[in-house]
Amino acid sequence: MTTEVQTNKMIVIDGVDGSGKGVQSRRLLQSLQDAGLQAILTREPGGSSAAEDIRGLLVTGEPEKWDSMTELLLMYAARRSHLRDTVWPALATGKWVISDRYADSSRAFQGIAGNLGLDTVEQIHRVTVGEFEPALVLILDLPESIALQRAHDRGGDEDRFEKKGADYHARVRDAFLQVAATDPARYHVIEADRSMDQVSQAIIEVVNQHFDLRLQANREIV
Repeated sequence: MTTEVQTNKMIVIDGVDGSGKGVQSRRLLQSLQDAGLQAILTREPGGSSAAEDIRGLLVTGEPEKWDSMTELLLMYAARRSHLRDTVWPALATGKWVISDRYADSSRAFQGIAGNLGLDTVEQIHRVTVGEFEPALVLILDLPESIALQRAHDRGGDEDRFEKKGADYHARVRDAFLQVAATDPARYHVIEADRSMDQVSQAIIEVVNQHFDLRLQANREIV
């Protein structure tokens, strides 16, 4: 067993684009810090200097510039750097790690919605990551039409995946739910089609129960 697994305090917040992962990740980080716990917030693709370079290749430009396999390989190149340079060192020192997206995005976006198949994703996952998995994964779920409208309203040029359209994102949503059903002890689906405060409270309740903590939900960060 590796040091990273022995001290695993990694929580992932994942889901469709526009589901509110960013604000909920920041709120959870603040809740941990308010409780006096050492914690960092990171993201995928990205989370390290090298991985952020790859992020730009993946999330900007036209949808067809990469096929699903190329996306997957780029994602795992970024993921390996993220783990090696950011996640594993933080876990090894006892810190909590909150990540906005992780490997289940590859399972959903490239594996299922991108038609590569989960077996292909898992083969690459084992080679690049090994047996490591986060301690808890929270899937923020809401209809893809609402999520895409939120993502559109957010603006910015990191919209390559959003340009793939509603049908693609409907498959992504279904894929996340499919993955979450494989391990109910580690995955928790959070209904995100409600107020930010209600979603934050639901997240805190799951985290407290999973880790036997007494965190308070943050309602200030937007």
